[in-house]
Amino acid sequence: MSLFKPTFSVLRRCVALNVSIRTSESRSIKRWVAPTLKELYRRREKVGPEPEKPRSSYLEWNYEAEVFAFGKRLGEEFDRDILKKALIQKEYANIQEIKAKETGQNLPTITDNYELIPEGDGIISSYVMTELSKKYPEDIAKAVTNYLTSEEMLSYIASHIGLKDLILTNEFPVANSTLCNTFKAVVAALKQSQNLAQAEKFIHDFVLSQLNGKNVYEIWDPKEPYKYLTRLLHQRGIKEIEPRLCNQSASNTVLACFQVGLYSNRELLGIGWGESVHIAKDTAALDAIQRVYKNYTTQLENK
Repeated sequence: MSLFKPTFSVLRRCVALNVSIRTSESRSIKRWVAPTLKELYRRREKVGPEPEKPRSSYLEWNYEAEVFAFGKRLGEEFDRDILKKALIQKEYANIQEIKAKETGQNLPTITDNYELIPEGDGIISSYVMTELSKKYPEDIAKAVTNYLTSEEMLSYIASHIGLKDLILTNEFPVANSTLCNTFKAVVAALKQSQNLAQAEKFIHDFVLSQLNGKNVYEIWDPKEPYKYLTRLLHQRGIKEIEPRLCNQSASNTVLACFQVGLYSNRELLGIGWGESVHIAKDTAALDAIQRVYKNYTTQLENK
């Protein structure tokens, strides 16, 4: 007991003098934890990332529930059998039939989306072209339609609406061409499940909406702007175009800049800049084309 008396006396003095006593806490982490975690991380880096697995390989996967939820997520009412047909690739159906024959099983005939793909392609192309023609000239409407109905764009849309995990195919990861064709088949399936108007509304919501935030004149880019402008103005009765060098700076350096304006009957048609006179002339032609088509669009909107 005598051993603790000095300690108690020190505590009494600290309390009497209102001295705060600092206490240190211990996390009780063993010394082996840090090196073990470092070694596990090193081994993981050495092995590399795990290969991507199809969603259907997980235990909680329920294909019937996923197909049902697909239509509900999009707010569309699909006929279940037609939607399943739109998700089956021809190669998958053929291999399933071959396996059934080899094992002696009597499986019902598996129908694939081979017939739905061209039907959906026609619906998408026709609707997009019709809608764009209401606002833009034929050349621009064709170029933007090709952009929106390209394999890259339709596969991008298909993957982002959840088709990637629902497609029954033998390939993994799913190719862009397969995603594109399946999206077309889904559009045809929606048309058969409901009507053409609902399918067109679906295209409007998911395909035409991809133009949001994009400049149409960046998608449509003529190879020879000046020749195209000349032909365009001839159709409108303007036969003479006069290019003029308006300004230039640092012409003998790598930072050369030229400004060219295109005139007709003393009226400015377009103006452009470039590191050479030829480039500035083409840029001015593009500016003139946009001005002409802007007036064309305004006239269509006023009708």
